[in-house]
Amino acid sequence: IGKDGTPRFYKNIGLGFKTPKAAIEGTYIDDKCPFTGSVSIRGRILKGIVKSTKMKRSIIVRRDYLHFLRKYNRFEKRHSNIPAHVSPAFMVKEGDVVTVGQCRPLSKTI
Repeated sequence: IGKDGTPRFYKNIGLGFKTPKAAIEGTYIDDKCPFTGSVSIRGRILKGIVKSTKMKRSIIVRRDYLHFLRKYNRFEKRHSNIPAHVSPAFMVKEGDVVTVGQCRPLSKTI
């Protein structure tokens, strides 16, 4: 409930994800939060390990995957770093396994 008595806006993003309590009862303002802002999750849902949390409300997620080389009939390890926005509803630290949902471009790099 806000200062003027109106209830806080939040929404269910679907896809089997519950709205966190911090988004429902919190006081933060984040327009890029999928639970309280105007961003919708669509496209791919990716899993990875948090590599860096040095940016404000943003993280770098490392995804490891295998790439098949037909000539040698073997796999090689590869990785990609994905910048992602973090809602203040979540407390994330380096080394955590996170699930990231794709949305429209939020900035030049994220």
